[in-house]
This record gives sequence, structure tokens and C-alpha cells, in this order.
Amino acid sequence: MAADDFDMPKGQLMKGKKGLVMGVANANSIAWGIASQLAAQGAELAFTYLGESLERRVRPLAESVGAKLVVPCDVADDGSMADAFVEIENTFGTLDFVVHSIAFADKNELKGSFVENTTRDSFLLAMNVSVYSFVDVARRAAKLMPNGGSMITMTYLGAERTIPNYNTMGVAKAALESATRYIARDLGPQKIRVNAISAGAMRTLSLAGISGGRGMIAKGAAFSALKEDTSMEGVAGAALWLLSDLGRSTTGETIHVDAGFHMIGLPDEAEEG
Repeated sequence: MAADDFDMPKGQLMKGKKGLVMGVANANSIAWGIASQLAAQGAELAFTYLGESLERRVRPLAESVGAKLVVPCDVADDGSMADAFVEIENTFGTLDFVVHSIAFADKNELKGSFVENTTRDSFLLAMNVSVYSFVDVARRAAKLMPNGGSMITMTYLGAERTIPNYNTMGVAKAALESATRYIARDLGPQKIRVNAISAGAMRTLSLAGISGGRGMIAKGAAFSALKEDTSMEGVAGAALWLLSDLGRSTTGETIHVDAGFHMIGLPDEAEEG
């Protein structure tokens, strides 16, 4: 479901707040669903993108919500990160929140055996882009949050359970969830809250890169407690809660938004069989 396929309630929860959204790929991406909700609640947004092809997708979306800044940023390059945050500081001065929705793993390794298919270089690249980038973003963004703030990153159940073909990405997401807790501990004294959202399988470019990814959506709905797909409204709503003042006192958490899929030990279908 595209972000603009659902009605976003208008409000003022984020009025006066300025934030950075990293990881929008297209109108179907979770990062865009979250950004749309934040904008509908009055937030001022800045976006990053990687490369010209993504800029062509991201810039029109950003402009549609009146974004003040759309800046290139390669999270695997220190110079690019430094340049991006200089522009963000020059434009906004300070930040109130960050949405980190960036991950990468070699598509050729997101299938079959994790043990047999995982190479050293690809493993390190996945950890660099999917995990270290959040640590680096948190360090840089925290310097722009003198009055506290909130950060979220996106994870998936493959961090906690083995999921067919998720492989290296599952290991990276597990590290990301652990990093979230350590970042939350370190930035807590600065009144900066740091959390992760574990969304259910959704129709995104990331899912398309996983062998058998589309089947994960159907099974997710069938085996979930609510017997329904994970909704963009639900994920965006959870993000709004965590990034707004409503999320006060919540930090270091991984919040599951997957229609209850994560809590099922044995689905009814298997029991009946």
C-alpha cells in the first residue's frame, strides 16, 4: 500500500518540530509512510537520498510535503555524512527527531543457506550500511538536539527468529536492535529517546529483494493474531507516537507492528494439520 492510499488524520502533534528522514525509496516505502504522517501533523522535514536515480523519486515526494531540504548522503562514506549534516545544521539549526530506514544486504545472499552463501565482504557491508549507519547518524544528530529529541530505526522479526532467506539481513537487524539499546543508554542523559519499530512484511523494494519475499506477506496475514496485513497506518502511527511528545519515557524499545504475527508460537493452520 502506498502512503497516499490511506487517509492521514491532520493534527498538530508535530507542530514546531524539525526532523530528518533517511531511507525513502519510493511512495511505497515505510519511510515515506512515516514521513507523510509526520508532515500531516505539522512537522518540518529534511530528506536524504543516495544517487541520482533515488533523487528522482525522493525529491518530488519531499516537495509534496513542503520539505525544506533534500540532500545527498551516502551513509558508508564519512565525508558524505559530514557534508549532509552540515547542510542540515545550516538549514534547520537544530533537530527534534530522526527516522532511520536504511539497510542493505547482497541480494545474492538473501536466499538458500546462510552458512554456505555468506561472504566476508558482503557480511561486513551489510553491517556497515544497516547497523553502523544508525550509530553514526545518532552521534551526528545528537549534536543537533540540545533540547532532547527522538530517533527511530526500522527492524524486522528476522532479528529474533530465523526467517527463510533473510539470512545476513536478519543478523544485521539483530545487531541493529542491540545498537538501539546501547544508543538509547548513551543518549538518555541528553533526553534523547531511541527506539526501533519491527514492522511486519510489507510490499516494499526491500522485500522484493528477498527470495520468496512476496510469500512472506500472505503468510504474515494468515498467521497473525489479527488475520490481516501489516498496515502502513499502523507503522506510521507507531512512529508518530515514538517521535512525538506522546512517546515520552519510552526508549530502548523494539515495538512490534505486525498485526500480532510475532507473538504466535504455532499458527492455527499448523495445529489443525
